[in-house]
Amino acid sequence: MKKGTKKAFMILGGIGVGFINGFFGGGGGMLCVPLLNKVLGEKTKPSHATAMLIILPISIASAVTYVSSGYFDLKLTLIVGGGVIAGGIAGALLLKKLNSSVISIVFALLMIAAGIKLAFFS
Repeated sequence: MKKGTKKAFMILGGIGVGFINGFFGGGGGMLCVPLLNKVLGEKTKPSHATAMLIILPISIASAVTYVSSGYFDLKLTLIVGGGVIAGGIAGALLLKKLNSSVISIVFALLMIAAGIKLAFFS
């Protein structure tokens, strides 16, 4: 892929990831990982790790918007937030240990399961 084309994909992909994360309140990573891995040719583990760092500021910006609009529950945030932090640490540690093929399969299965749930059970 030419340097200019790759840069255009990165910019447009970033806009798409930010929009999805802001619109749905999450999910940008599900778009970011395949963008980095399959479209831009990055390796599996760096794609997942990079997606996490990309999603952090997007999530903060989205959260500020939601809070300022009155869509915020402090009690729920504190309860769920603890689990999210613990799960994030566990997931990051596990990412280092698993084979890239296993990570790709688990990620694909998770995306399929999420799609099925949204399509048939929401």
